[in-house]
Amino acid sequence: MSEQFSRWDPVDQLKSEEDMAMYLDACLEEDPGDGSVVRAALNDIARAQA
Repeated sequence: MSEQFSRWDPVDQLKSEEDMAMYLDACLEEDPGDGSVVRAALNDIARAQA
């Protein structure tokens, strides 16, 4: 029996400005120092606002 996985998109959870701010804060804390997580978060937030 093989497992089925679906892709999770954080944009589906970013409904309000507060959600977006908390998401960005969490990504700032988790970023390894190269900005990769922050860049991804900013891209997600931009997509959520579109």
